Amino acid sequence: MLILRLISPAGKQYHIAAAFPSACGKTNLAMIQPTIPGWRAECLGDDIAWMKIGPDGRLYAINPEAGFFGVAPGTSHQSNPMAMDTVCENTIFTNCALTDDGDIWWEGMGTPAPAHAIDWKGRDWAPGGVEPAAHPNARFTAPAAQCPIISPDWEKAEGVPIDIFVFGGRRAGVVPLVTESFGWDHGVFMGATASSETTAANIGAVGNLRRDPFAMQPFCGYNMADYFQHWLDMGDRLGDKAPRIFYVNWFRKTPEGKWLWPGYGENSRVLKWMCERVAGTARASETPIGCVPRAEDLDLAGLDVLLQNVHELLQIDHPAWQAEMADIEKHFAQFGDRLPERLCEQVRMLRARVGTE
Repeated sequence: MLILRLISPAGKQYHIAAAFPSACGKTNLAMIQPTIPGWRAECLGDDIAWMKIGPDGRLYAINPEAGFFGVAPGTSHQSNPMAMDTVCENTIFTNCALTDDGDIWWEGMGTPAPAHAIDWKGRDWAPGGVEPAAHPNARFTAPAAQCPIISPDWEKAEGVPIDIFVFGGRRAGVVPLVTESFGWDHGVFMGATASSETTAANIGAVGNLRRDPFAMQPFCGYNMADYFQHWLDMGDRLGDKAPRIFYVNWFRKTPEGKWLWPGYGENSRVLKWMCERVAGTARASETPIGCVPRAEDLDLAGLDVLLQNVHELLQIDHPAWQAEMADIEKHFAQFGDRLPERLCEQVRMLRARVGTE
């Protein structure tokens, strides 16, 4: 779970913790460069957060790691300039291509492909071949201290107070750009049903829909239903000091397969809306799946995107969500009697709201 500090033009700080499956933009978000004038971001960590309740009753998070471990293919000065600056030295690369001058290269790096390289399998490689030079899940790992926007508090022993939780996944349809939960239990339901279309960085066939609760499927070492209950219990302990919970999907596409949202630094526009929701200054529409902004609720100034695309990004497709219910219930069924009753109730309420009852 990444940790990010977003700072408004007035100097107000918001701390965000977010969890996505691999190859869904976690490292990009951790090192985001806001495109909205006056807003700044600092990175506190891109992968793991350890959390506990502080003396003031709020939830605090620390980053226990010394560095970053990111997917290389697709990382470029366009998608994540801070990551590119971070890996300029003292960095380990795995399964990337090796150029003739001893440098490395990967697809989506933003620089022309070398005329010749040694691919990730140790073979001669040239542009135009069938196989990529770098493995789709090639990685880099570098010291966090090298990140140009690393927060001065990234090693603060007491951590930072979390205002916002964000979950998400890679979905070409159905799931809107951003949704705010109705409350803590509904937010836990969102995290417990997080889904993504698999990539090379996930387990399973590429392109299949996979439920990845809290982006913890590969890492949870005990019954996931008990993990769900732990989240519910933490909400009970936090009470009205619990962070707000949101769900995002940067990956919506048109029927022709084109991206509806530009992503990368422009995701700061969505983060700004979240912060304004916490501050009580932003509006939203209540939908069957949660609170969703209208186009006019987002700061779109200077953004080169069709307004019809924004409306599509925020639309709730009732038939699609009715069809989604069957997969959600199948996902929860595997936990049997250990699934918390409070999540069963969330299923019943969602089913009623989307019109399947």
